[in-house]
Amino acid sequence: MDLPQPLVRMENITKRFAGVTANSSIDFDVRPGEVHALLGENGAGKSTLMNILYGLYRPDEGTIFANGRKRVFFSPRDALAAGIGMVHQHFMLIQSQTVWENMILGLKDLPFIIPKKTIRERILELSSRYGLEVQPDASVWQLSIGEQQRVAILQMLFRQAKILILDEPTAVLIPQEAERLFETIRQMTAEGHGVVFISHKLDEVMKLSSRVTILRKGALVGTVETAETTKEELAEMMVGRKLLFRIDRPDLAPGRDVLACKCLTARGDRGFLAVKSVSLAVREREILGIAGVAGNGQQELCEALTGLRKAESGTVLVDGRDLTNASPKVFIDSGVHYIPADRRGTGMVPNMNVSENAILKRYWNRPVSKGWFIQWKEVFSFARDLIARFSVSTPSIDTPVRNLSGGNLQKLMLGRELSDSPRVLLAVHPTWGLDVSAAGFVREQLLCQRERGGAVLLVSEDLEELITMSDRLAVMCKGEIMGILDRPSEVPVEAIGLMMAGTPLEDLQREPLSS
Repeated sequence: MDLPQPLVRMENITKRFAGVTANSSIDFDVRPGEVHALLGENGAGKSTLMNILYGLYRPDEGTIFANGRKRVFFSPRDALAAGIGMVHQHFMLIQSQTVWENMILGLKDLPFIIPKKTIRERILELSSRYGLEVQPDASVWQLSIGEQQRVAILQMLFRQAKILILDEPTAVLIPQEAERLFETIRQMTAEGHGVVFISHKLDEVMKLSSRVTILRKGALVGTVETAETTKEELAEMMVGRKLLFRIDRPDLAPGRDVLACKCLTARGDRGFLAVKSVSLAVREREILGIAGVAGNGQQELCEALTGLRKAESGTVLVDGRDLTNASPKVFIDSGVHYIPADRRGTGMVPNMNVSENAILKRYWNRPVSKGWFIQWKEVFSFARDLIARFSVSTPSIDTPVRNLSGGNLQKLMLGRELSDSPRVLLAVHPTWGLDVSAAGFVREQLLCQRERGGAVLLVSEDLEELITMSDRLAVMCKGEIMGILDRPSEVPVEAIGLMMAGTPLEDLQREPLSS
């Protein structure tokens, strides 16, 4: 059977940055009516390749064909004119503008009097057609993360994109929203659209895609038919070796409470209540997961539990000692360590080197310091040992951490926080954006902390990760705890999704989901 002509074809694409080859002679194409997944470890060249296709970069070598014609894209506007749209992981929307205003931003040849009625009608038509329900007159800042994603997709469809690039599209969605997105993608491909699906979630790739292209270290490993492969084979192609997906989490009897809060309330940066009377406890030999859509108080809760944010009311206890509103140093000295979601801004000092960042939590203690003086020989020894133990890939201990990949940055921060065997570790999105190999390493270290008798508070937007890793699971919505599940692996994912959307556990227990 003859295959349809690709909507877009990239041939021998090569791109270099300061002597580093990000893409090396890569071929890639998208056919009408297919989902073509793009896989690879961090730094494999996926983003560079798609940024070239979307006109953000120009290739040093190679050719792009769209609709059978050779194209040169100088900007995203050129790519959109050729029918190529991209929905970034962090949506490129103007928060203060309405949905319909975002739709027309940057459009050429708009009339002096903008036809608002026509624009709204077109939005509602596309919304109904693809199951992307939005209100044209709503301000973007008022919308949930899932609704903002719908706007970003509609923005591309409004501009008549025939090829849609989706970068980690389910990273911020609850299960029900992710399934609705899949239905939208299926509707689009049924109408002949082509979709490029970038994801680290291999189960989603297997479920949704027709073909998969794998990159490794900037080079093309191969393109395979999804129906003719397995996720284990895809992972091996990504990293060059076999990976085990099974997580060995032995049953352990939890000990006493290590970190607890009672009726904790705290405000967010905008002055609104972000944490509302939250009570929970993390015990020895336990991983307590916190599930929730981004922006529902998880970050503010963790900051209040580590001294980085003032609590308005309530108490924070560490090993029974009241540390409410104590300084971060007091929490650190009490064995509370923190891996924030913002690796480069909060977790590390980008312009400092590896060895300097490695001692940020211990520079005031012996043997790293004596009195007012840093003992650099001890610093270098500690940094080299940490690099070896946690498999951090870096040119040297003098390398500024801004030059490290996301995976190696995360390993360095994880090693720093675990090197003192803390009483409790708060880990916020510790595997976010990491490839399967680096994510597996991080999860192993969290389980080791649990087995050593420590406590782990794990915040993640990856529900599968939370269910697999957690002994108990707390679900947050709008700053409140909707319930705490004792055996999350035995609870239907749909029920957890409803809790993430605001349904308390007690209501679900009164009216359980029908099987």
